[in-house]
Amino acid sequence: MSSVKLQLQDKGNHVVMDNGIARVTLSKPDGIVTGIEYNGIDNLLEVLNEESNRGYWDLVWGGPGTAGAFDVIKGTKFEVIMETEEQIEISFTRKWDPSQEGKAVPLNIDKRFVMLRGSSGFYTYAIYEHLKEWPAFSIAETRIAFKLRKEKFHYMAITDDRQRFMPLPDDRLPDRGQALAYPEAVLLVNPLEPQFKGEVDDKYQYSCENKDITVHGWICTEQPSVGFWLITPSLEYRTGGPQKQNLTSHVGPTSLAVFMSAHYTGEDLVPKFSEGEAWKKVFGPVFVYLNSSTDDDNDPLWLWQDAKSQMNVEVESWPYSFPASDDYVKAEQRGNVVGRLLVQDRYVDKDFIAANRGYVGLALPGAAGSWQRECKDYQFWTRTDEEGFFYINGVRPGQYNLYAWIPGFIGDYKYDDIITITPGCYMYMEDLVYQPPRNGATLWEIGFPDRSAAEFYAPDPNPKYINKLYLNHPDRFRQYGLWERYAELYPDKDLVYVVGSSDYSKDWFYAQVTRKKDNKTYQGTTWQIKFKLENVDKDHTYTLRVAIASATFAELQVRVHDANASPLFTSGLIGRDNSIARHGIHGLYWLFNVEVAGSKLVEGENTLFLTQPRCTSPFQGIMYDYIRFEAPS
Repeated sequence: MSSVKLQLQDKGNHVVMDNGIARVTLSKPDGIVTGIEYNGIDNLLEVLNEESNRGYWDLVWGGPGTAGAFDVIKGTKFEVIMETEEQIEISFTRKWDPSQEGKAVPLNIDKRFVMLRGSSGFYTYAIYEHLKEWPAFSIAETRIAFKLRKEKFHYMAITDDRQRFMPLPDDRLPDRGQALAYPEAVLLVNPLEPQFKGEVDDKYQYSCENKDITVHGWICTEQPSVGFWLITPSLEYRTGGPQKQNLTSHVGPTSLAVFMSAHYTGEDLVPKFSEGEAWKKVFGPVFVYLNSSTDDDNDPLWLWQDAKSQMNVEVESWPYSFPASDDYVKAEQRGNVVGRLLVQDRYVDKDFIAANRGYVGLALPGAAGSWQRECKDYQFWTRTDEEGFFYINGVRPGQYNLYAWIPGFIGDYKYDDIITITPGCYMYMEDLVYQPPRNGATLWEIGFPDRSAAEFYAPDPNPKYINKLYLNHPDRFRQYGLWERYAELYPDKDLVYVVGSSDYSKDWFYAQVTRKKDNKTYQGTTWQIKFKLENVDKDHTYTLRVAIASATFAELQVRVHDANASPLFTSGLIGRDNSIARHGIHGLYWLFNVEVAGSKLVEGENTLFLTQPRCTSPFQGIMYDYIRFEAPS
């Protein structure tokens, strides 16, 4: 098929790109994808939807007098950027001017669509620009959305172990579904297909971390079977770093490529631009990949394996050479950083410890750990090998700090000096040494420091509210309503954990949530940690390290021995992650270091009280990552 000539056809209100494999129709000058013809199917997109609700870029923005305005981005000018035997690239632009103040987001937006000869699909990317003299604004979300034909695409694949046949969107309507604690969660009571009866459908059950959102999509299992996939070859244009969670695909059938969002983080990941602040960013390209299987004996799910193979091809090809915009920086204009990361913790090992599978990244200069809240610029991440070596390639020119964190160790590393990337550079860093927070030897610990609460106890769901995918699944925490199980397990008294006999995988609930009372009110909870000390150094200070994986309108209070005493420590109000409601097992990371005077401890049994007092909602609470109690230095 690679010998078929590319064609670009202007049909007045529409424009068509055709390479003999796929035929893509876009509205003109809006730049909405209205049709994708492939493998004998006249349109993969939902023909029952209005043309503006099939394949589109959108954003949610705010400004003076405007909040949460949803904007399907429609161009006002169409232009052919490139038309050769090898490539078609077309542009749909929208310019802002002061007459639109308060009515439209103050951005110039250039949406690009690219089709290559012999390519089974097409690419799309966009350039957003805010000029210095324009008014202040914020972006709560921006993404690409595709709505597929519901009578054809029934099987969804997110990862190797997160894929299934999905309900129909009709099953979520009031006559077939019952809305639960929030609109996104619906109990299917009378679905069109009876096998889904009694299940919960919620798009947040299919969220993923940025680092894992590389390929996802849908399969039409009818013959000929067809796959529709969104492939994201780089994380550089997504905000919040590799652990930030975003939506993927969900009932619709819908597939999303999310670049900015406040999901699982809250306002901290909503970039706010002031008047006088110039900004420009390229989002994408993202590859819309189409595949098919015509062999009746071939398992249609093979299309998922093929999509993963194509994802690897795209990743190896990054940064791409074909985008025509000068704002997209090509490989020869980028730089590279090579180095090694070691850990020095004398209470673990007298020698340096290789940072095994640590995360190392470049992001805008800031404080240690600031990368997880950085949401305006590009970030470039990799993982170390078993010996701590890392290689970050394809970095756009600019000034960065180098950041890192290592599973198994608390806290954040930051290299003190600014790193300046120039075109074509190879920077060789000397051995970098991270000294994690540590005052004394570990007396006891709960959990494993990996910025997640996944190792703790997630209960079985209420049988009335299950998602069959997550029965006997490693991600059991994604079941709906687990927060309500706490009051069932602890109806009168709160959790008590005994160091030395309790098992955190069974005895430490995955989230310190509020307790629901009979009158539909909620109360705060106080957990106890009981531990014995044979000898107490009354003259020196012990240290309690509390690493938090997520917090939602919560507060952590720490007391010793007396649950009603003035707190030894309080965090104040923290977090807007909403990870409890949205089935995430983490959000933004917090680390608190609490000094405990030896005079407050006794030889024999001691008790720490961890109180989360804020209680106006079932979704307020704390997910712990790791807790450690250290002896004096």
